[in-house]
Amino acid sequence: MLTQLISFATIGVGAQKVLVEIGAPPGDGKMFIVGLGDTAVKESEWRVRMALRTSGHRFPTGRRITVNLAPASFRKAGPRYDLPIAVGLLIISGALEIEDNRLKEMAFLGELALDGSVRHVTGVLPAAVACRDMGIRTLVVPVMDGAEAALIPGIEVIGVSHLTEIVSILAGEIDCPPVRPMKVGKPIEVHYADFADVRGQQAAKRALEIAAAGGHNVLMSGAPGAGKTLLARALRGILPPMTTEEAIDVTQIYSVANLLPEDSPLIADRPFRVVHHTASAVSIVGGGQMPGPGEISLAHRGILFLDEIAEFPSQVLEVLRQPLEDRTITITRAQGSVTFPADFTLVAAMNPPMAVGGPPRRMSRISRPLLDRIDLTITVDPVEIADLQGTRPKNAETSALIRERVIVARKKQQKRFEGTSLVTNAAMDVRHIDRMCPLDAPCAELLRKAAEKLGLSARAYHRTIKVARTIGDLGGSEAIQIQHVAEALQYRQSTNDDI
Repeated sequence: MLTQLISFATIGVGAQKVLVEIGAPPGDGKMFIVGLGDTAVKESEWRVRMALRTSGHRFPTGRRITVNLAPASFRKAGPRYDLPIAVGLLIISGALEIEDNRLKEMAFLGELALDGSVRHVTGVLPAAVACRDMGIRTLVVPVMDGAEAALIPGIEVIGVSHLTEIVSILAGEIDCPPVRPMKVGKPIEVHYADFADVRGQQAAKRALEIAAAGGHNVLMSGAPGAGKTLLARALRGILPPMTTEEAIDVTQIYSVANLLPEDSPLIADRPFRVVHHTASAVSIVGGGQMPGPGEISLAHRGILFLDEIAEFPSQVLEVLRQPLEDRTITITRAQGSVTFPADFTLVAAMNPPMAVGGPPRRMSRISRPLLDRIDLTITVDPVEIADLQGTRPKNAETSALIRERVIVARKKQQKRFEGTSLVTNAAMDVRHIDRMCPLDAPCAELLRKAAEKLGLSARAYHRTIKVARTIGDLGGSEAIQIQHVAEALQYRQSTNDDI
């Protein structure tokens, strides 16, 4: 006797269809799981055996059972196949009858406890996306993962809490309504530092507004306690809201990483990941025996903040170069390659290369190629104590007001990039710059002279144009003007000699 059910494996942030094939010819009652599964997959036999018994069902006897997870060309990991294996064994034993046509329109994910209850598994959202794309109508998942799967329209999601429940549903004994999709509204209110509460630092605030508007990378240099970390955290409050598509993309990453909050299946707020300088290269880019997302992928569509960047080992910093350019990271292992999204904005902070009244500090860990990928470098000067003791100025701009300007600038970019995969000015390559960022003669001449004087590389030259384009968007200008180029050049001068 042979039966076949559909499940999914997580590959990167996507899902790969897995056929759970169960054959049970007469035999000695032993069970074998094949198809390149890891230890957790092979241990499914004992979880399934006990879950069937405690749920009042018998394990098929007098048969030699083979479970094949096809295709066998990639490794399967985790306990997610417990539920489809158990359902398949119930069909073979005759405890459950279900038409083959109906079974082909269903997919199953879930870990079984020994008492038959169905436990949470990771990667449910990518599986739901795959079901929609493949035309699979119904996805059966643990009840605690139902809201996550229901974020994807076009499929029926059934959340189950116990093995007996799915048996009753499939047998038609009870009517289980599908999980209703969660309404995607405004992101959860989070209290960020407000720019109006940051005293002074007008130049730094302006640079961070440009960074938020165009998705540009930022490096802040200043004495300890000058406010670099406060400014970085305040940046969160002026970022534009994520679209539904962006939220789904980010949520898939957090679903695979098992980092979704219990009270909300959707990551509706832009990520802000803070990385300590003791972090390893693997923790930042991702990896492991079964590659998982690292900090740069967890910061997708958001901010990656590296405080004290000069304290990071040089080999760790160098792994950022490729994802900063390509906005993806590919991890290669013996089993194959996995690509994770990594479209993040880098915000870094450090103490100045030379302390006042002290010896010079070596900053050789920050290479020139990495500095080339930073669009805005700003100096954060200490604030006078008198300014700190005073009350907030009445004319201080709030984060909400700055955010409105950022949103308007992003809408201009959205219109400019219509029909492309681009989202921000920072993502443009040379082809897009040539077509969408023409320079008139005065702008081109100013940029040429500055590039010769500052020794700008080709990459830095093009990044300066992208920053000028964002400055123009914030000012409501359709064309890049000479003052936009001049301001963009100011943010490259401080990297010329000292770092």
